[in-house]
Amino acid sequence: MSNRTQAIWKEDVKIDTFPELTEDIETDIAVIGAGITGITTAYLLVKQGYRVALLEGKKVIEGTTGYTTAKITSQHGLIYAQLIETVGEKKAKEYYQANQEGLALIEQIIQDENISCAFKKQAAYVFSDTKKGTQKIEEEAKAYEKLAINGGLTKDIDLPFSVNTAIKMEGQAQFNPVKYLTSLLSYLKSKGTPIFENSRAVDIKKGDVSKVITEKGHTLSANYVVLATHFPFKDFEGLYFSKLHAERSYVVAVEAPGTISDGMYINAEDPKRSIRHYTLENGESFLLIGGEGHESGKKEKTDEAYQKLEEYAKTHFNSTNVKFKWSSQDLITLDSIPYIGPITKKNKEIFVATGYRKWGMTNGTIAAKLITDQIIGNENSFEELYSPSREIGKTQLKSFAKENSEVAKEFVKGKLEQPKKEIDSLVANEGAVVRMEGKRAGVYKDDKEVVHVVDTTCTHMGCELNWNNAEHTWDCPCHGSRFDYDGEVIEGPATKALSKINPDS
Repeated sequence: MSNRTQAIWKEDVKIDTFPELTEDIETDIAVIGAGITGITTAYLLVKQGYRVALLEGKKVIEGTTGYTTAKITSQHGLIYAQLIETVGEKKAKEYYQANQEGLALIEQIIQDENISCAFKKQAAYVFSDTKKGTQKIEEEAKAYEKLAINGGLTKDIDLPFSVNTAIKMEGQAQFNPVKYLTSLLSYLKSKGTPIFENSRAVDIKKGDVSKVITEKGHTLSANYVVLATHFPFKDFEGLYFSKLHAERSYVVAVEAPGTISDGMYINAEDPKRSIRHYTLENGESFLLIGGEGHESGKKEKTDEAYQKLEEYAKTHFNSTNVKFKWSSQDLITLDSIPYIGPITKKNKEIFVATGYRKWGMTNGTIAAKLITDQIIGNENSFEELYSPSREIGKTQLKSFAKENSEVAKEFVKGKLEQPKKEIDSLVANEGAVVRMEGKRAGVYKDDKEVVHVVDTTCTHMGCELNWNNAEHTWDCPCHGSRFDYDGEVIEGPATKALSKINPDS
């Protein structure tokens, strides 16, 4: 397998670089986070004549959006039978309609801005090769009928292996999200919209206007703030840390010309296998196989995920040449419906958009539209569906209790766990928790055998971090914060780097 950990979407694309925020500035609306939600929100608001500033903590399109499988679909696995049971038929139908509207908006923007991004209409399928999976698909087909979803049961499926049955959703799409969003960034640049990279927001001070404060102490003052940061970094307001959990998943891109020509696929069973094709500009054809999801920070040997996906490619598609591989992190809410809207009932100047449950292309786009409507005062029929302040039902209360008991368990486990490795036993490219002078420390020995040591206590809420051997990162099992091996923040909700430790002290 190739050791290249890069998403295929960036292979044909030059992404512009942007300056760091080095002064205090004012604007109408501050959008924090430059993924599909943040960039689309900025685009829609600029179209409405607002002054917008876009602030990104790392590089633009470097978060989950740049590491997706890029399916633009309302078929989010087998979700509609579940939603009918947990939130009711009306909201289940609204969820479908909202995501269809997100798909339509992407298509409209592509047409309006004449964007070349490999957009292609495709049917989406969930397939099964087990009795249990088939029963679930048949239940989902009943939900499709109730909700008037364009699709249904089928056995006509373009895969080189047999399946028991499948459910099809018509009129979905796929694209290259990086090409799409770089075009929107170009539009924003042409309109004079200030865009800043490497400018991590760490706090928001309320007053006559909101002041977004960066880690270097600069302020971005605005009437409204949109937190499109994946996990809202201001998570104590609204207690988002208690209402979300993080999962990681993995993708390999294998050379597989002619294997499948149409369709986007995912299986009904666990472990999940997501399948679609993509062709580079040079004509090279790839099959993208995703899956092996797990809760963030709770699996050390994450390289095994890539190995299992490679094995699936070999056994099901007779392909062994993996040219690209990547991983991403997603957030899941208590009821599987994202939180989009004002951060709390009382604070209507700060907006959040989070919890897309691995289906961010449509959810992230409708989030941009919903927040834009709320800012400019337009009515939007999906406001109640996505409201972060919506009531929690009995099923969601059970999820709330379970998730927070898991957090408590991980917190205690991390404090009591005794490291089993010594720093001298590490080989090149190995990381582990070790005991140094009686204290827990995280050590990574790079390929030149230089040792990098950090305090493994998460700067968000104090849980102990675990080593991720595929990405060479320190990941939090409580709320999903991630840090590189030198302790710099990769994923929130943490905003502060880990403390470094001198290995010679």
